Amino acid sequence: MNLRNIAIIAHVDHGKTTLVDAFLRQSGAVRANSRMQDCAMDSNDLERERGITILAKCTSVDWNGIKINIVDTPGHADFGGEVERILSMVDGVVLLVDSAEGPLPQTKFVLSKALDLGLKPIVIINKVDRGDARPHEVHTEIFDLFAVLGANDEQLDFPTLFAVGREGWAVRDLEKDKPGDLTPLFETIVAHVPAPTRNLDAPFTMLCTTLEYDSYLGRILTGRVQSGVGRVNMQIKALARDGKILEQGRATKLLSFRGLERVPVDTVEAGDIVAIAGLENANVADTLCAPEVTQAIQARPIDPPTLAMTFSVNDSPLAGLDGDKLTTRMIGTRLMREAEGNVAIKVSESDEKDAYEVAGRGELQLGVLIENMRREGFELSISRPRVLFREDENGKKTEPIEEVVIDVDDAYTGIVVDKMSQRKAEMREMKPSGGGKTRIVFHAPARGLIGYHGEFLTDTRGTGIMNRLYFGYAPYKGAIAARRVGVLISTDAGEANTYGLHNLIDRGPQFVGPGDRVYTGMIVGEHTRDNDLEVNPLKAKQLTNFRTVMKDDKQFLPPPRKMTLEDALAYIQDDELVEVTPKFIRLRKRHLDPNARKRASKHAAE
Repeated sequence: MNLRNIAIIAHVDHGKTTLVDAFLRQSGAVRANSRMQDCAMDSNDLERERGITILAKCTSVDWNGIKINIVDTPGHADFGGEVERILSMVDGVVLLVDSAEGPLPQTKFVLSKALDLGLKPIVIINKVDRGDARPHEVHTEIFDLFAVLGANDEQLDFPTLFAVGREGWAVRDLEKDKPGDLTPLFETIVAHVPAPTRNLDAPFTMLCTTLEYDSYLGRILTGRVQSGVGRVNMQIKALARDGKILEQGRATKLLSFRGLERVPVDTVEAGDIVAIAGLENANVADTLCAPEVTQAIQARPIDPPTLAMTFSVNDSPLAGLDGDKLTTRMIGTRLMREAEGNVAIKVSESDEKDAYEVAGRGELQLGVLIENMRREGFELSISRPRVLFREDENGKKTEPIEEVVIDVDDAYTGIVVDKMSQRKAEMREMKPSGGGKTRIVFHAPARGLIGYHGEFLTDTRGTGIMNRLYFGYAPYKGAIAARRVGVLISTDAGEANTYGLHNLIDRGPQFVGPGDRVYTGMIVGEHTRDNDLEVNPLKAKQLTNFRTVMKDDKQFLPPPRKMTLEDALAYIQDDELVEVTPKFIRLRKRHLDPNARKRASKHAAE
């Protein structure tokens, strides 16, 4: 078997999945007369809605008799755990960089992981048809990034191609070569990426890197066969990282990747990326092997979670009206299953009643988990995200720091620097990036960035671009100012009406409209001042039997402010919760009873 294993890595929106589409079309993996939707690898509903890759996925193409296994990876920093796992099962990487934006934080992150593993990247400068493209400057920036990350001489001698993934062509020399197709890229992969080492005589071993569930086959574990040959119905066992036997069973199904499909095969050989079904307890980072093997394959550690939320049972008066999965046991089982397949998420029981602590890489990663659960019929109460502090060897408190790269119009640099400084951020670099834009690099506490993205887009009139990446732990930076306005809290339960909401217009923006159901302790709007205010959105006009010459003025209400899940999580404070159901996202106080709130605030003050 002539074989190559590659991963495509890049920052978010630099064109990885679109390039894979071109791979599939030009290699013949998809029939010429068949319709293939754009970003075919983004098969998840959420991936299509958000336009991002969330889960790493495998495919393969055949080019001139050579099988090329391709792994499409996420580009968002919150899903970096997917990239860290995947790199251990490939022999080369294709690094994609936008010809205008250049290397960004996630580019630096994924490249550093690839270089640490000794992989020799192939660089593609993509989207060279952009009006603001600067391919040669970006080429220099990429070389500088390789040098900063400590690349060796072989890695520094990387081949570079210039491409437009959407149109499906790549060239080695932008000035001399004529655009055609992806043949130069295929040739570079075959020549530059080494074939996997294949020891077919050794016992069968495979390291699991991804896990998914199938209603017919059960658990499907994907990974690279390290040694030997696997056959259908052969006896296998699962070893934990410490070599402990987790379970024994049979490989009831072996699946190989062929284009967009997984095809059942009778045998799999060392070096290939395959999927195996038949075991019930094996997880990511476990070793599947023949019965005589006793040593587990060493799995690389991944960066730890930096952010945590509390997932608890929904105990609001409207609980159970939308969803059918309400109990602590159901929530706990679903979270534990998520932690099995996603090594970047950690789940533990919380000190609070009927609650679980879920730690992850960022707000987006945890937001995607919550969104998936609500679509499955769960109802949850979610706490404000909080960072995970640590103590250093001297016993001093440390906190996670993120590297923030901001591209913004020159006119808005002042307000961005001011807002970031209020969040205890330190400016590391500031330089013009062409076209009237400035690139600013900050090191900022992760807790200071919670909820800032929406404010950032408002400050920059939607033109700014902000990218974040976990940098490391540093000494605690001190207190950061919280939300500067209070909220409007309902004092009654029922359906909000136009008259009651009209009386609250002067108090601040509203989150509910006429006919929306509210309950005591629910947040129905934002107060214009810094204190919370209890209001009655159900207040009705008193009707009398007196006639007047003047008709009542018509009452017009501004449209309510509807928050997305990420907006709501970023908005709430420590004494508030987000109520998540399949149909609604509501904000509420942790303590619904006003007297309980007063006691809790008094206790916190003491």
